[in-house]
Amino acid sequence: MKQFLRSFYLDNRFYLVATGAAFGFLLGHFFPPFYGVAKIMLIAIVALFVLDFLLLYNRAKTRIGIQRETPERLSNGDVNNIRISVKNNFPFTVKLNIIDEIPHQFQKRDFVIKRKLKANTEHNLVYTLRPVERGEYHFGNTNVYVSSSISFIQRRYIFYSEKPVPVYPSYIQMRKYELMAISNRLTEAGVKKIRKISTNNEFDRIRKYVTGDDFRTINWKATARKTEVMVNQYQDEKAQRVYSIIDMGRSMKMPFEELSLLDYAINAALVISNIAMIKHDKAGLITFCKKVESIVPADRKKLQMNTIMDVLYKADTDFSESNLEVLYSAVKQNVNQRSLLLVYTNFEGLSSMQRQLRYFKLLAKSHIVVVIFFENTELSQITKNRPASVEDIYIKTIAEKLAYEKKQIVFELKKHGIHSILTEPELLTVNTINKYLEIKAKGLL
Repeated sequence: MKQFLRSFYLDNRFYLVATGAAFGFLLGHFFPPFYGVAKIMLIAIVALFVLDFLLLYNRAKTRIGIQRETPERLSNGDVNNIRISVKNNFPFTVKLNIIDEIPHQFQKRDFVIKRKLKANTEHNLVYTLRPVERGEYHFGNTNVYVSSSISFIQRRYIFYSEKPVPVYPSYIQMRKYELMAISNRLTEAGVKKIRKISTNNEFDRIRKYVTGDDFRTINWKATARKTEVMVNQYQDEKAQRVYSIIDMGRSMKMPFEELSLLDYAINAALVISNIAMIKHDKAGLITFCKKVESIVPADRKKLQMNTIMDVLYKADTDFSESNLEVLYSAVKQNVNQRSLLLVYTNFEGLSSMQRQLRYFKLLAKSHIVVVIFFENTELSQITKNRPASVEDIYIKTIAEKLAYEKKQIVFELKKHGIHSILTEPELLTVNTINKYLEIKAKGLL
């Protein structure tokens, strides 16, 4: 009986029609003809109610089938597809209200999918979720409320489909850039074509001359031996080390479009590590705050990206002040060869950067250092607005001062031979790839 009550619900249509019949009986006290109409309505309501009940409960076997398909892991900051396959085994068209118990992190209290499904048919539904923080998410059960065309009764089916799904750094973004890099279509994502100006090449192979090849690459010995023009082919120097260094201090917890700066940095680090390995370089990772949290030595082994992704999945801030002194000590101890260090951090003012400048200069003596920090887009918008009051003028002046200090940071770093990227959060990945390719093209490593 308890199980039956849990599956039996009256639809809103029943309450509306019943209210109409009750109103008819009320009018019948004053206008007798309405009393007869109300009795006919009551008989029709009872008959339709019984018919609706028999249609939905005439057999014990399950008449509706539901199966939810989720990815093994969700991609943070991206739109992820969740599929629901629903099958109607009733011999008539039914109306479905599907309520999937999605993880509480999404804060969707009114999530419902409404569909009509013809008799003995199957349909696939897709809805999307965009997580904005990493961690483990829990999907609950799937509830389906079924009603016939009469719609007096709803029968509830509960499909027990509880499942934990982890949310990892943006592997969807990583795959997108990976496919573009393999097919030489990175320009479609905003990555610039950079003319190669270095001679930092290593010999690859000897091949036949084709129109347009540089005459200086002709291999005369091979040409004499083959009796046709042969040239030496060179390629970029391989196995260079690229480290993504992520500051997990409190300044990186600042949100932008629901995602924290730390998560933007994590997503970009995942992409650039994969791009570096596609370019035959070695990718590594260091995360730090008041101490060094993790070090993944630069390598090109098959499981390197899985290792980096697992470390990034667990990375989080404890809201402490970052300590670049411990970072410098860790790099000096663990990174023995000249490497490209991509340092993801954030400065709100020139003074905060100057406190850390000493350690950037020490790192730059042995490595190529790129300091990557963020524009405050809200302040940038304020500087573009036209002030309407004295208070607005004051706010705009402060915003312009802070924006100017960001540009001063770039100039100050450049003065000491340190590369930098000042970027909007949404352009972080593209700008980082551009910088990496530029350094490769110039042969600075």
